[in-house]
Amino acid sequence: MNEIELLAPVGNEEALKAAVENGADAVYLGGKLFNARQSAANFSNEDLEDAVKYCHIRNVKVFVTVNILLDEMEINEILDYLIFLYNIDVDALIVQDLGLVKLIKETLPDFEIHASTQMTVNNLQGVKLLEELGVKRAVLARELSLEEIKYISENTSLELEIFIHGALCFSYSGQCLLSSIIGGRSGNRGRCAQPCRMPYSLIDLENDEIVDDIKKQYLLSPKDLNTIDYLNKIIKSGVTSLKIEGRMKRAEYVATIVSKYRKEVDRLLGYSADNITKEDKREIAQIFNRGFTKGFLFNEKLSNLLSTDKPNNRGLCIGEVIGNNKLGIKIRLSENLTKGDGIRFTDINGRDKGLYVKKLYEKGNKKDYVSGNKKVLVETNIKPKIGSLVYKTSDIQLLDKAKESFLEDKKRIAVSGAINIEIGKKIKFHIWDDDGNYVDIKSKDLAEKGRKVTLKKDKVIKQIKKMGNTAYYLKSLEVNLSDGVMIPSKVLNEIRRDALKKLDEIRENKNKRRLITKEDINIKGKINKNNNDSKRNISIKINSKEQFDKLDIKRLDRIYLNFTEGIEECIKKLKEYEKEIYYSTDRIIDDNNFYELDRLYKLGLTGISVSNIGSLKYVKDNFDIKIHCDFGLNVFNSLSISQLKNLKASSVTLSPELTLEQIKRVTKKSLLSNEVIGYGYLPVMATKFCLIAPHHSCDSNCNTCKFKSGYALKDRMDMKFRFTRKNKITTIYNSQALVVVEEINKIYDNNIEYVRLDFSTELEGINEIQRIYYDYAKNRIESDEVRKFVENFKNKVGITKGHYFRGVK
Repeated sequence: MNEIELLAPVGNEEALKAAVENGADAVYLGGKLFNARQSAANFSNEDLEDAVKYCHIRNVKVFVTVNILLDEMEINEILDYLIFLYNIDVDALIVQDLGLVKLIKETLPDFEIHASTQMTVNNLQGVKLLEELGVKRAVLARELSLEEIKYISENTSLELEIFIHGALCFSYSGQCLLSSIIGGRSGNRGRCAQPCRMPYSLIDLENDEIVDDIKKQYLLSPKDLNTIDYLNKIIKSGVTSLKIEGRMKRAEYVATIVSKYRKEVDRLLGYSADNITKEDKREIAQIFNRGFTKGFLFNEKLSNLLSTDKPNNRGLCIGEVIGNNKLGIKIRLSENLTKGDGIRFTDINGRDKGLYVKKLYEKGNKKDYVSGNKKVLVETNIKPKIGSLVYKTSDIQLLDKAKESFLEDKKRIAVSGAINIEIGKKIKFHIWDDDGNYVDIKSKDLAEKGRKVTLKKDKVIKQIKKMGNTAYYLKSLEVNLSDGVMIPSKVLNEIRRDALKKLDEIRENKNKRRLITKEDINIKGKINKNNNDSKRNISIKINSKEQFDKLDIKRLDRIYLNFTEGIEECIKKLKEYEKEIYYSTDRIIDDNNFYELDRLYKLGLTGISVSNIGSLKYVKDNFDIKIHCDFGLNVFNSLSISQLKNLKASSVTLSPELTLEQIKRVTKKSLLSNEVIGYGYLPVMATKFCLIAPHHSCDSNCNTCKFKSGYALKDRMDMKFRFTRKNKITTIYNSQALVVVEEINKIYDNNIEYVRLDFSTELEGINEIQRIYYDYAKNRIESDEVRKFVENFKNKVGITKGHYFRGVK
């Protein structure tokens, strides 16, 4: 069995103490920059240094999140930050950006790297690629089943980390652009606005009607993951690290959840006989829950994964509203209620209302606490709906209990010692811990013979044991004492303090690193400027044979075929026109689906387009063919392009989150052919969740399901987001098409070789869109015709220019 690590989330100093005091083996946290939780308090550089010292002394590892996509202009700044983190002895970096992985391996090769869940590591091939890049650990996608995780663990030497508790993302991490596209706040840059927690209606596009009265529900809001009852199976799957989500949560949440999982892990590993109790489970639910699910780990039914009626904390039901008067609401309690608790219920208008209990009465008497099975009155001016259930969303007693667990530093490290006190010699004090750290201390003065009072062994032990507010306790002490010797207590205190201070310093520098500066780093030669003369090519991606039949093959330079049915006929026809032909793999691909590529490779393709690091690994290792890296790989900077070139890529699609100015800076240093999306309904989510399955019987055969297309989500602004289902993956598309044909000259002028038309679900208008883009790119039509096309398109369905001129936060 692997060593098992319990990994806790930390968003501030208080949460750090909560995690450590309640038994975390490691913590993950972010600095003020470059991390994917910019809304958390996070840590200044000084705070980070203190946090590492605090944790290392107490035998807890520190992983720092550097898990965003890097802007080209941030590369020099982040190198300074990496050197700082290295020098303060951070144990590992959690990284999303493939270019950043390259930078770290080239400049700080012994700095441990963990691949963030934002890398979308959902298959063995992806893990194998990370091995190749020198990554130490992969945070696996939450969508994997335990069987898939076990298969990966049996075939890799990489450490594996999985989430065991907390919030779930609706989309595969790293494949969500929804917050970015609709609000300019990018999850890939740490600014996700959580539009998945907003209400949506389900629309049938054929008649534009709401399906089955599914109106303004939280259709994209998952329940919280809770695996406390399944840890035994999880541990046996071969994972190394059990990760709790929650860097945005309060310290009391961290304390409660970490303590419960610590208790159960210790029982399973044989360190304790204490079982998880019903009260433990109640406290887990009380501290925060959106409803619980065991997630994809245990193949939970899709209908059990979502919390469609409420996107935030549910609390626990504690009673029912039975009446009201001018003072407040009357509640029949089924559980206890305390002054200071938070409760919620439904008001007379059917709205969810919440309050903190400030005044509580039982039988007319003011109370601080009332037990269950009694009637109480809570003072408020809110008029309730009679019969409404009452939920406790905040338990003041639980919060106080949780806070009590970390108010004082109680976690202690065992040390042993030996002291030699001989007349006429300096006192020698040796101290060591169970991790092999050893300190030798000598006193400044010589020990003297006592005149009236002499030193006794028990006095020495008593003084050395006084370790006060340090992180240590004395397990044993060997005392060698000359008869008749005498030294003042302050001398013993001084050598004890000096020894523990030196032990602190040794433990703080856990990784035994030598301090470095920027001048010490061997930075590889600068990337040569891209001298590519823009060829003003048009590439097209399609998802079906029906779309192919709508195309004018003469008006394209490269094509990506994202389908297999009828593909042979399409390839044969394309070869007649000597076009570049790429098969386009999906963003999410399972290990058992790679073998389809073996057959497709033999059809005479120009290349294969990959959107997943696993696909990249499989194609480069098995085929002698050109590789295009699509935007699922989140190419945001020239370092990523350089990394992909080393992995045999020949061209890349740049991230649709880049502005034109950012693109210019990236492509100046790009060594590959560069492509951008110029038209299309951008895919804003790739998710394993099915939006239809919870409402209709499902046989799991997505490719033949009558509900696989023709439906959309409608948001509060009446914008419609189409979605399709294929190979058990749902793709949600933006409500408006990206149309930048008027800006195409500016785009090509920035070292862009291909402008791509992405046809997702369209069947109508394909030929005309293709004609306008291609002819304008080849200077065959005037701007007036283009302007009229854009105006007509805009008036008909609306358009967006994406991030080319606005960017993301």
